[in-house]
Amino acid sequence: MFGIIRPCRNRLGPELRESWLAHLCGLCLALRDDHGHMARVVTNYDGLVISALVEAQVGAGPGASRRSAGPCALRGMQSADVAVGAGARLAASVSLVLASAKVGDHVSDGDGVFGHAPMRGVGRQVARRWAAQASATGSDLGFDTAVLVDAVRRQSSVEAAAGPGSSVLAVTEPTETAAGEAVAQTAVLAGRPGNLVPLREVGRLFGRLAHLLDAVEDLEADRASGAWNPLVATGTGLGEARRLCDDAALGIKLAMKEVEFADDRLVHVLLVHELQESIRRAFGEAHTHEPSANTPESHTPQPPPGWQPQRGMYPPPAPGPYGGQGPYGGSVPPPGPVPPPSAPGTGGPPEPPADGKKRRKGKSPGPGSGLWFWPKLVQPPRSRGVLLGCLAVLYQCGTCQYCCRDPFPGAWSGKWHDGCCNCDCPSCDCSGCDCNC
Repeated sequence: MFGIIRPCRNRLGPELRESWLAHLCGLCLALRDDHGHMARVVTNYDGLVISALVEAQVGAGPGASRRSAGPCALRGMQSADVAVGAGARLAASVSLVLASAKVGDHVSDGDGVFGHAPMRGVGRQVARRWAAQASATGSDLGFDTAVLVDAVRRQSSVEAAAGPGSSVLAVTEPTETAAGEAVAQTAVLAGRPGNLVPLREVGRLFGRLAHLLDAVEDLEADRASGAWNPLVATGTGLGEARRLCDDAALGIKLAMKEVEFADDRLVHVLLVHELQESIRRAFGEAHTHEPSANTPESHTPQPPPGWQPQRGMYPPPAPGPYGGQGPYGGSVPPPGPVPPPSAPGTGGPPEPPADGKKRRKGKSPGPGSGLWFWPKLVQPPRSRGVLLGCLAVLYQCGTCQYCCRDPFPGAWSGKWHDGCCNCDCPSCDCSGCDCNC
């Protein structure tokens, strides 16, 4: 469960990326310290926002909320300072509740591996254990997780009552309530009661946005499998879903202005800029850098007047059979249909990957090496049985493949998935902020 906030290192910049990793590692270690190694599988990007919000309100004084952690594969076997304290533990508690709910939902629907009776029993036990662990941690922090559990339990009845013509916001209400209370609790832990109301609004709108984006991303798969989807069930079109997402993102941005922060740089990037990127990604829009007042209008340098390319920099002008020359001497093709690309090895454009997925520049979809020799990446994907899939999950978690291997194979399905360290704009500097917040 990687969440909807998946920041790019270029948009964060070195300092904020280091802080973001500190909260991610802090959440993972808080789960390990309080609930054992197995609980670390619920580490997710959205959960670390809770820890970041607490620190943003308190301030990151020297050593106040960080400690040095040992080497980890996610950090390239290097040590680092990680976030600790009440914020990380609250993030762990919330992550466990949400993971418990997600597992319980899959068990009820019989999805994937939980379609088999023995695994449904295991899933129920895991869900109950995580819910109990979350409750224990929440109690230590003065936070009653019952409000989260109650909101999650109401979700099934809310979905059953939804139908064509119903408001999709009625379906997202339990998620909004749970997220609102979790985010509001950060004001309590930070000792800033004046932030309670605006942060509850931030959490409520974040829950709405997360629910809608999840529905949009799963829409085609749910239609194909016949699974329940809030957009299909209520007859909500993608245009309306996009409008609701944009309204929620704007509401979060406005509510953040009402919150008193000691240092809001990281949470501003995550909850304002990265949420906009999440919306673009869910609706299939590529990331585009929007120049601000502090950045040049174009990243492409323009040659000075009278500049001529040196010999060999561009191909020599070719005689154009249709007349006319391109900007660098190439012939201009006539209007009409574009001819098909050349076959491999003939100098034509490269063919797309066999699985149809776009690969980032520099991504190597090889079979893996070192500790990543198994499971292998094969095309077409090769599925595995229940037992072998479970072993693959444990091995991939232990070798940090879900975090560091890109792409990695699904444990049961064998399908290729993008790693969570995914950077989708490697050629631009997106760290500028032009929203004057």
